[in-house]
Amino acid sequence: MTITLNHTIVPARDNEEAARTFAEIMGLRYEGPNRHFAPVRVNDQLTIDFMTVDGAPGHHLAFDTDPDSFDAILVRLQRLGIAYGNDPAQPDNGRTDHPYAARGVLFRDASGNLWEVMSPR
Repeated sequence: MTITLNHTIVPARDNEEAARTFAEIMGLRYEGPNRHFAPVRVNDQLTIDFMTVDGAPGHHLAFDTDPDSFDAILVRLQRLGIAYGNDPAQPDNGRTDHPYAARGVLFRDASGNLWEVMSPR
């Protein structure tokens, strides 16, 4: 049996703003709302569905990516002035060394979600 994650719902203060920002950072497209969700297709198997929630609790989502995609994500974070770091306790320390990958960054969005992007060893 093959199991893949099809979608996950991520709480946000403003689902469309969160979807646009996530898509821009990750180099993906946001094509607009779908009912009460703001979906962003990550790949053929996975969609991140942002949903506006009062008092949204922050989630932690982590992605593996190839080195070139990691470089592009890092450039976009820097261009957008979004703080990043290599430690969940200090996601703004500006470091990219990572204990589980050759390079990795964590950053928070406006809803308090902690995003992690890693490039394999």
